[in-house]
Amino acid sequence: MARTVLVIGAGIGGLTAGSLLAKAGWPVTLLEASSELGGCAGKFKRNKYIFPAGATLGMGLEPGGIHERVFRFLGTPLAIEPLEQVMEMVHPEATFVFHRDRTRHVDGVAAHFPEHSDRIHAFYKEIHHTAAIVRTLMDPLPSLPPATANEWAFLTKSMRPKHIKLLPFFNQTLGQRLKKHGLHDLKEFRHMLDGLLIDSMQTGSEDVAYLLSAVALDIYHEGAYYVPGGLYRFSELMGDSLKDSGGVLKKRRTLEKLERQGDLWVATDHRGNVYEATNVILNVPIQQLPKILAPELVAKLKVSLRDGIAGETWTTLTLYLAVDSSKLSEPLPPFRQISTGAGLAEGGHFFMSSSVPGDELRAPEGFQTVTISTHSRVQEWDSQEKYENARELLTERMLQAIQRVVPEFREAVVHMESGAPRAWERFAGRTNGLVGGFPQTLDAALFNSISHHSGLPNLYVCGDHVFPGGGTIGAAASGIHAARSVSGERLV
Repeated sequence: MARTVLVIGAGIGGLTAGSLLAKAGWPVTLLEASSELGGCAGKFKRNKYIFPAGATLGMGLEPGGIHERVFRFLGTPLAIEPLEQVMEMVHPEATFVFHRDRTRHVDGVAAHFPEHSDRIHAFYKEIHHTAAIVRTLMDPLPSLPPATANEWAFLTKSMRPKHIKLLPFFNQTLGQRLKKHGLHDLKEFRHMLDGLLIDSMQTGSEDVAYLLSAVALDIYHEGAYYVPGGLYRFSELMGDSLKDSGGVLKKRRTLEKLERQGDLWVATDHRGNVYEATNVILNVPIQQLPKILAPELVAKLKVSLRDGIAGETWTTLTLYLAVDSSKLSEPLPPFRQISTGAGLAEGGHFFMSSSVPGDELRAPEGFQTVTISTHSRVQEWDSQEKYENARELLTERMLQAIQRVVPEFREAVVHMESGAPRAWERFAGRTNGLVGGFPQTLDAALFNSISHHSGLPNLYVCGDHVFPGGGTIGAAASGIHAARSVSGERLV
């Protein structure tokens, strides 16, 4: 029987898996429910403006980075330059600037806390050293948790003597390391770290797994990029590569049912079309699995995957705006975090990304498009009255915070709309608007994470709920693991 691959979902994970397998010569069909590629890293158009739906900051594009390796394998590299100044982090007490240069960055942070300077330098020295060791495991990219003899063998082969140094930290949180360095009670410093971690690790410094947090805090120094147009270009490049390699890409095809018939998987879309394949890769939110699989198949899924389906992550409110730059004293910077001191959710902290002047892939000359997102708890939206109140309250809270930093901001706004949880459910298939994956705490990270192996034969999962977690890098890595399991080859 000829082996074929059906990929469901053209988010970053599904496109990574599908484009790699197609390039390697596999017959691949990819189905996407939307008319756009990219999922949470996709785009939409309003009049003359292009808005990134969610993810905006380009990571993993440095030499050896996850995306760079994928695009190099596909023969479609992105020629872009890293940002020397990655972002501004505006807090009530101070504004921090994240510099690509490690020394300049640490010196700048420590300058805000002169009485703690030595401790801060020692803390970052440990962070950078730990991250450098962890990154040596990111080159072979072993799968966690290992689910087959080959994956255990590959993990063992990937280990080096230097990795023994990581063992004391394996079950530690960043909060424990901060306490060790005497920084646990330095509130303003902790708040700055929390702002960085909530966007990448979905949790703050107290509970985040230390090894992952070290990489998260250090990875910006490896390379952070502004991608002209937006990160949807990743999806377009991989979609074009898949088709150029002989793969089939069908948009506006919503999966209704996935069944096991003998040695084949049989999928039915909302139009009644039927697709057969020996291997299936699901790049859909895991909460959708009970809707497309029969109960007896759901019962056979791995326990960690079933637990994840029943779990809850963050939802979000996202604002999409266009501004007339001529009404601003200076153009908005490409990336900025703003914290009001009121917490990490419900508008107390949010990430703001803007198109750079002259990026006419997103806005005409003289205008900038802006995407703003904040974390929110799903229970804040669980009735119609709470839904409307939350949308109005969070919108106003974020606009007021921006106004304090950019006094002319409201006057410059020429277009605004919001993406509340139901919009994320409708347009990105995110059940209850849950986005970003699970918080990377000790009980959900590394060996406790959700494997790309579903527990059912030749059925794999990828995306932000699957190891190694949220963000485009995490989604792409899970897609690589799925493609490797199908092909039996390392690929990248």
